[in-house]
Amino acid sequence: MTPPARHCRVHVLWWLGVCLAWPVSAVDEGAAYAARVTRVFDGDTVWVKPLQGGRYRKLRIDGIDAPEICQSGGVASREALARRVLNQVVEVRVHRHDDYGRGLARLAHQGDDVAAWMVRQGQAWSYRWRRSLGPFADEEAAARAKRRGLFGDASPELPRDFRRRHGPCQLP
Repeated sequence: MTPPARHCRVHVLWWLGVCLAWPVSAVDEGAAYAARVTRVFDGDTVWVKPLQGGRYRKLRIDGIDAPEICQSGGVASREALARRVLNQVVEVRVHRHDDYGRGLARLAHQGDDVAAWMVRQGQAWSYRWRRSLGPFADEEAAARAKRRGLFGDASPELPRDFRRRHGPCQLP
């Protein structure tokens, strides 16, 4: 290989390494950005369009678990979230991506944490992990005490238990 060709190859490999190591984008992870909610899929999944432009993004709201759409309370949960954020501008902060490629994000609407609001309304559970009652355990306890939303039922079924028994909901 001639010296100029070797130099070019080294240069290309260096740039390839830089590109692979570069973060996806500030809009995808870490930095907060403003976006309009364009679709509410269920009580913890939305589609947003960043105001600064770029592609639509499917996000799962971090810290909560809402009923499956085919589960008791699922439609009410989706409708509550839609009434709050559909066609509204929210602040998005993506922390990581889940196994399905969705961004796990914290959303704020008019300064209020959307996940905490959903749990306070009794439309979602604080996401449990191992022995932890999750980040919104206090909000969930208050909603249970007031028998709000899905906690009006004597024994609401956690979505993960519902999925284990029934599998995923069928798409319409």
